[in-house]
Amino acid sequence: MKTQTETHTQPVEQELRTGADIFIQSLVEEEVDTVFGYPGGAVLPIYDALYRAEAPFQHILCRHEQGLIHAAEGYARVTGRPGVVIATSGPGATNLITGITDAMMDSLPVVIFTGQVSTAVIGSDAFQEADVIGLTTPITKHNYQVTGIKDLPSIVKAAFHIATTGRPGPVVVDIPKNIAQEITDRTFDTSFNLPGYQPTVKPNPLQIRRLAEALSKAERPVLLAGAGVHFADASEELLIFAEKYELPVVMTLHGLGTFPGGHAQALGMGGMHGSYSANMAIYEADLLINIGARFDDRLTGAIQHFAPNATVAHIDIDPAEIGKNIDTKIPVVADAKEALTGLLEIDVDSIDHSDWTEQAMYNKTHYPFWFERSDDLISPQWLIESIYRETDGEAIVTTDVGQHQMWAAQFYQFNKPRKWVTSGGLGTMGFGLPAAIGAQLGCPQETVVAIVGDGGFQMTMQEMAVLKQYNLPVKVIVVNNEALGMVRQWQEKFYEERYSSSLMTENPDFIKLAEGFGVKGIRVSKETDVPRVIKEVFQHDGPVLIDARVQKLDKVFPMVAPGKGNHEMIGVKRCEE
Repeated sequence: MKTQTETHTQPVEQELRTGADIFIQSLVEEEVDTVFGYPGGAVLPIYDALYRAEAPFQHILCRHEQGLIHAAEGYARVTGRPGVVIATSGPGATNLITGITDAMMDSLPVVIFTGQVSTAVIGSDAFQEADVIGLTTPITKHNYQVTGIKDLPSIVKAAFHIATTGRPGPVVVDIPKNIAQEITDRTFDTSFNLPGYQPTVKPNPLQIRRLAEALSKAERPVLLAGAGVHFADASEELLIFAEKYELPVVMTLHGLGTFPGGHAQALGMGGMHGSYSANMAIYEADLLINIGARFDDRLTGAIQHFAPNATVAHIDIDPAEIGKNIDTKIPVVADAKEALTGLLEIDVDSIDHSDWTEQAMYNKTHYPFWFERSDDLISPQWLIESIYRETDGEAIVTTDVGQHQMWAAQFYQFNKPRKWVTSGGLGTMGFGLPAAIGAQLGCPQETVVAIVGDGGFQMTMQEMAVLKQYNLPVKVIVVNNEALGMVRQWQEKFYEERYSSSLMTENPDFIKLAEGFGVKGIRVSKETDVPRVIKEVFQHDGPVLIDARVQKLDKVFPMVAPGKGNHEMIGVKRCEE
């Protein structure tokens, strides 16, 4: 007979769980609300666990893995939260490569989970095996291959931490099938240790003072705002700082919306197809304060002519970007919001530079973006302006890459952050439609417009099925010039009009295509019909596709030719008030 001290309560039996169950629970603990996925053999255990878990988050079945990753990018861009992707091994994973690279170059927080063949056959060229770690090492912020079920929860948590902190970026987690299938009754630790990963968020006070001192002496200061302002949620601080010192503001392609485009001090986008006023302000500046931009070649043009007389200050959370392309005298490694907050705490007694500001505004007024109206087909620039007017500039706009992308950047004025979703660094055709899907899911109450070219649209047009399945009210505007427009423009300007494989005169009937997916389609080819059609489209509750027949030979101007400086723009026109 047992004494009281020898009597023990019966231990509670731990619930048996698979690795896949643990994985799904890890996503729930990260407060994931949307996953973009496509099932396949190596991830069937995960999809079975998802089924058993009774939909702890919404799962969006895109029609191609490229659609998954671009949708996750669009979601991440507009929400600031990580986009999440699940794909199977082999071709499922390799179909993500372009989008992962795109996310890496544009600093988007995306967490990608790929299935993998069982650990026992890794390296044997098993069915649907691919070396995901080797393939993605150069194009991710970090990647993992799970080697044991006990490591799975901590790896998932670390992946989300890495993707969303410091300079955001994609993280890949490769999960072998046997680990997803393994059964356990244990609970595993979710803590992780990353001693080599400690992003610098707070600026060095001495560097902030150096920048403030440079501002106090500058006669021709300019602010350059990049995507880092978005990521830091620093638009309010940027506006206060610019207004406090009456600084002209230039934005990069991804910086559009970080500063109100309609503000008196906004000079618009700089770079290859930027505004004359923006490029000349940088060229003539004696102080250039770069906040969260990486000085890519499409912005700088010929480096020897970029801000040749300016002291360059560069605020960036990624120290690798500072001094990489442009000589930087005042480096500030920090989060943009923290750096601007530090600058605002200092009262700078600046030199009067009203003459400089007046000159910048003169260029803005007298050398605007321009276009000529059409007597035949639609002017693409006017089409963009019509969309802007109908949406009051409040829509989220996604694009593919090419002429329509640049026209959207020039003629749709962005006054708020996280309204502009485009592929910048990689320039990925096919980006616009799936990115719009992700943006609409991330911001279901917002109006989302996908402005795409007839070439890029055909790369991912299968995702129209997703619009119908989930009744997403995305408005798809196909800017149809029956060509790979930017390729044709370059062939005309620099290859003596040898239009080699750039004309697309055998396009499908986009209206029948839309209707085949169960989506309303409208064709418009006259400018006089555009206002009516645009209004009809935005009053429609569901998805709509417009096939807009635009002038075929219109070009994007102004333009900086290869090898030239931004002050040598072609296609600039003076406009009298």
